[in-house]
Amino acid sequence: MAFQRGIIQSRGIGDIIIALPIAYHYYLRDEIIVWPICEEFHETFKTAAPWVNWVPIPTDREGRFFLETPLQVFRDWGVNAEEALYLYQYLNVAPEQTDPEMFNILKFDQYKYAVAGVPFRDKWELSRCITRDSGRELELKQRLKLPKRYAVCHLNGSSARVDRSIAASALDPAVEIIDVDLHKTDSIFDWITVIQEAEAVVCIDSCFANMIDQLCLEGPELYWIRRSPWDLTPVLGSQWTIVPTNLPIQEPRRVDPAAEAAKKAAALAQSQPRAAAGNGSPGLTSHVPFETNKTGFPTSFMSALRK
Repeated sequence: MAFQRGIIQSRGIGDIIIALPIAYHYYLRDEIIVWPICEEFHETFKTAAPWVNWVPIPTDREGRFFLETPLQVFRDWGVNAEEALYLYQYLNVAPEQTDPEMFNILKFDQYKYAVAGVPFRDKWELSRCITRDSGRELELKQRLKLPKRYAVCHLNGSSARVDRSIAASALDPAVEIIDVDLHKTDSIFDWITVIQEAEAVVCIDSCFANMIDQLCLEGPELYWIRRSPWDLTPVLGSQWTIVPTNLPIQEPRRVDPAAEAAKKAAALAQSQPRAAAGNGSPGLTSHVPFETNKTGFPTSFMSALRK
């Protein structure tokens, strides 16, 4: 039986898109890819990348979907967790998994490729990793009833949004703006044809921008809007024009993974004697490792750096 390679990166769409070429690298080595992802993303990726064994997992409020549930999936599938690719730059419930040196010198997307042992240039090989559905792309294009001249704008990210006037300031007033609504289709990849035929695309730093950049799409002029401090943004490979914003550029509080791992080990050592005197072992503890949005669900692992 072929070797089974587990991937630990359960969300969000942008992070999964960034990591797809990493998984493809190992798939080309005839490995079976087992990738647990939050169930709300399952429909998008199971058709776009059918070569992956996508395992939908619940997005629980305790944050088990980050690590604990994927590890259980690996046990169920017979995947060796020690050989899994752990792609979080930092997870505060498992700081010992972070390489302190690489953490401090690499952008978060560079980090994923470095720890996975995959050339970073492969990030822009996304077109080899996905199966496009021309029928669905055409159906969306027809349903949008596009004008002759139009620009596609995606201005809502998972934790930020920008005013439409910022996008309009970068565009010819004669060009009609088509706002991306991810509820119009089950898959972000259905927008590819609409994007390719647009005169321009304006994107907040988001899954949409990641997809466009990694596909190296030719045709539209590309405009990119920052939503985070610069060291929390991905490395862009396409020719984007950076749209100025009035968002503050602030330095996040730095995390020292080695120090956090030492604190965790010390706390665990203290808890074990108490547990031995009680009714059994302490077992696994669930945490919400990151900031939450208004619905109570964690947003992005990158937000941990701002704490």
